Amino acid sequence: MTDKAHEIAALLIPTVSSLGLELLGAEYLPSAGSAMLRLYIDVPADASGQAPRAVTIEDCEAVSREVSAQLDVEDPITSHYTLEVSSPGIDRPLFTAAQFARFTGESAKVALRLPQEGRRRFQARIVRVDGNEITFGVDAADGKATELVVRADNIDKARLVPDWAALGLSAEKPKPGRGPRKDKSKSNHKPAADKPSRAE
Repeated sequence: MTDKAHEIAALLIPTVSSLGLELLGAEYLPSAGSAMLRLYIDVPADASGQAPRAVTIEDCEAVSREVSAQLDVEDPITSHYTLEVSSPGIDRPLFTAAQFARFTGESAKVALRLPQEGRRRFQARIVRVDGNEITFGVDAADGKATELVVRADNIDKARLVPDWAALGLSAEKPKPGRGPRKDKSKSNHKPAADKPSRAE
């Protein structure tokens, strides 16, 4: 996550937790005159390490309402922006070392903030996690397997790579379930049909 995304996620974690849900992380994508704030939520894992149920549209709507109200007060984004609340999907994003540890042994696509050993983007197996360091099994230039140790704070983006064959699915990626998108505008406090607006 970017520093701004970290800031916003830290602000919103208690609100999402109060709804019995987990805020996995946030993506903040600024652009000229506007921005996208995307939140990924999940149902907390049980003792088996698995979520007892899937995220529903109702979950996304509840988070969107509560988060919108909080952002109205806290106002961490000064420009026009759109809020989107999403389930993680089958190719779930990974934001923290703990999330990588949960999926040890699985493959992930990773983009780094700063290159390491000549790599900025790669796909590799998650070998282990030690504190804030994630070890990936990657292929070296000579074709031999090697390990690459990356600090979590040097990871810009990461997503799991689903094993489609094991899931009994084709290689075509299904679209993840997503909640409502809310368009936030400084000039309008009244909600439109499906895209409520708020002051910045």
